[in-house]
This record gives sequence, structure tokens and C-alpha cells, in this order.
Amino acid sequence: MAGFQNSKGKSVLLKMVKGIQENKAYLGEIDGLIGDGDHGMNMNKGFTLFEKRYADKDLGFTEGLYELGSILFTEIGGSMGPIYGTVFMDTASAGENLEEITVKDLADMLAAGLDGLEEIVEARVGDKTLMDTISPAVDSLLESAESGRGFDEALPRMKEAARKGRDSTKDMVAKFGRASRLGERSRGALDAAAVSCCIILENMADGILEMLLP
Repeated sequence: MAGFQNSKGKSVLLKMVKGIQENKAYLGEIDGLIGDGDHGMNMNKGFTLFEKRYADKDLGFTEGLYELGSILFTEIGGSMGPIYGTVFMDTASAGENLEEITVKDLADMLAAGLDGLEEIVEARVGDKTLMDTISPAVDSLLESAESGRGFDEALPRMKEAARKGRDSTKDMVAKFGRASRLGERSRGALDAAAVSCCIILENMADGILEMLLP
């Protein structure tokens, strides 16, 4: 599994859309425990808008990821729109000129998305945010690229890192967002954005693996 064609990556994006749509209610329930309960609704709105506008259009992975990020940034409101919008647009921009995307390319792209996120938020790993999911996932992919692993090995490892990061937020005290007002009472619930980030990364990985199947 050397890489996948950027121009044929729209199916990966639609897999990510489906993942968010199928978990709309679940994300709302999690967010309702320590937040305002609208995370699932807002994420579903943005991803579904992308699907409606681009499902029938011919576009590649990075082009589509940029358009998805743009929709999230400008049209879903709340804090998560600009956060996910920045991650997706910076990830896409880092790979926009690639014809084929390898493990190293995807790792570098997602690392660029993480860098962009770190420029606009103060949260870091340990603060009970999506940072706890995306940062270890990116680290895992970078390590796989360094070790010369193909997608068939690298992506399951990335998914496992994302899941561990997501689960780690349950025992944390929120430092940012509405949940931070609860202090110690925020402990015991997963962070909704950490969960949605895991869903996105898992479906991105599964979409790439499905595309590469013989």
C-alpha cells in the first residue's frame, strides 16, 4: 500500500460525513452531560451541507477537505466551526499539490492541521479537548511514516491512538469551554469534541483502507 490517488479521495470524505451523521444523537448526548448539548447537531449540519453540495461533484481528497473545512468555519457557528475548519483547511493546504498521498504525506498534512489548531487555541493535551485525540493520532502516524509502515499498518495504529486519547478525557477536568465552569464535576464524562475527532479520524482511516483494497 504505497499511497492513494488524491483525485479519487472523495469517497473518504463521504465516509467521514456518514460517520458524523450516524453519531449525531450520540454526540449530542455526550455534550449534554457537561456542555450545551448541540455538538452533534452542529457537526451534522456542517458535514451534511458538504454532502449536499459536493456528493455529485468531481473533486479530490484535499480539495474536498478544504471545502468541508470552509463550510465548518463559516456556516455552523459556535467554537467548533472555526476549530475544525482550521484543522481541515490547513491539512488540505499542506497536500493540495500532491497527486498521490502516502503515509508520510498524510502524516505531514495532519501535522500541519494540528499546527494550525495550536495557533488558534490555548488548549493542549491534558486539557480535555479534541487535542487529546488528534495529537496522539498525528504522533502515531508520524512514527509510522518514520518506520516505513504502509497504510495497512499505520492507519489501525492511528485509530488506536485516537481512541486512547478520546478515552483519556473521561478522567480529566475541563480547562476550556462551557464544561470548564463545572470544575471537578466535569470529570467522569468524555469530551464531545474528542469523541467527534475520533469518529472523523476512524472514518478517514477506514475510507482510505477501503479505497486501497484490491
